[in-house]
Amino acid sequence: MTQQGVRWTADQVLALAPDAASRKAGSKLGAAGPWSEAGSSDEGTVWGLCKGSGSKPYQTVVDIADAAGPAYKCSCPSRKFPCKHALGLLLLWAADDAAVPPGQAPEWADEWAAARRRRAEKKAGDVSGAPSGSADPEAARRRAERRAERVTSGAVELEQRLADLLRGGLATAEQSGYGLWEETAARMVDAQAQGLAGRVRELGAIPSTGAGWPVRLLEECALLHLLGQGWLRRERLPDGLAATVRSRMGLPASADGPPLRDRWLVLAQYDTTDPRLTTRRIWLHGADSHRTALLLSYGAAGRAPELALPVGLALEAEVSAYPGAGQPRVALGEQFAPPAPAAIRPQGVTTSQAAARYGDALRDDPWLESVPVTLDRVVPAPDGDSWQLADADEDAALPLTPAARSRPGLWRLVALSGGAPVRVFGEYGHQGFTPLTAWPEGPGDAVALC
Repeated sequence: MTQQGVRWTADQVLALAPDAASRKAGSKLGAAGPWSEAGSSDEGTVWGLCKGSGSKPYQTVVDIADAAGPAYKCSCPSRKFPCKHALGLLLLWAADDAAVPPGQAPEWADEWAAARRRRAEKKAGDVSGAPSGSADPEAARRRAERRAERVTSGAVELEQRLADLLRGGLATAEQSGYGLWEETAARMVDAQAQGLAGRVRELGAIPSTGAGWPVRLLEECALLHLLGQGWLRRERLPDGLAATVRSRMGLPASADGPPLRDRWLVLAQYDTTDPRLTTRRIWLHGADSHRTALLLSYGAAGRAPELALPVGLALEAEVSAYPGAGQPRVALGEQFAPPAPAAIRPQGVTTSQAAARYGDALRDDPWLESVPVTLDRVVPAPDGDSWQLADADEDAALPLTPAARSRPGLWRLVALSGGAPVRVFGEYGHQGFTPLTAWPEGPGDAVALC
């Protein structure tokens, strides 16, 4: 059941948008003008008819009570989820009680919502009634051994490629071009070492990327060598580090940690895309455990992942950790209530403590790009041609990453601060700090920056 009368903020709605164009188009539809017969139910369904270019209005319905995030259906031809009509309807619902009053859902909206509930009940029944021991453990063991052999072959081959590169000199990487590394990445895919393949592609893109590229190339080669050697000597590693190596190599793993129940605040949500996959990263903060956890959700190229949790909402749920030393990734388990607005804020640290935290994390995972961290009482300030977050209480600062400096979220952060200290959640690593969410020093809602 959704909490009737508890409305999301516009920022929480717009955080669901799959891209900037959808955010802009949805904002234009967040007024009563194009909508008719809009309403909401105690069960968490919001519906409405939106006038479009055709003679028939688009039928739009959203289930906001789903504990895994809102679900949408619209009769428009858009392949984006949520489409601009769903975003506009949620913005209207968030801003105006009178425009989306409580009522009885029309048949087309009620049928969709009822079908979703039936599928959820059937899925729950299938999971609880699934026969145990149906898989052949011996066959699974043999498959795992065969894959490990292929991954080992890939690691040995990559070691040879790296040795050839260093023997011939780093300048040959620029002369050979990207094709050589794409071929090497394809061989790693054949070896079922997807993690190695991804890092090889990144390595192949480094030459000719500006001043200092040979240093960056050598650093990446060293990390690849370390990963390959870690795999070849995995039996000698501590269990946690061995699990991290398997994960970095791209071997699948299941969340096997004990379930942790908490009230989880959604700290940030953003997508990264490549030609084959859209990856959604959702950062959570446990109100009681004070743990920061990461949910990953995936969608095929061009389609947003299904899981969507707007920033500033909190859900009571269980999560289970994935194996690996210091790994923040978790799997979402049983959910006891749908997401709802919350005034929870994570505790912050100083900029010096954030840098120390990243250094400590590298001991457990040398391939770690960044760690999640909340900075307390920092002020965004220009630093020549760049920007930094300066500590308000000590003479220290963290530079922003190049990507963060080019995003509109930087100006939202500057406007929120106005020269005063703010609390900022983000990711800190060797390239700097990427702000994702911020809070004013006094009372106020979270502001999504990504």
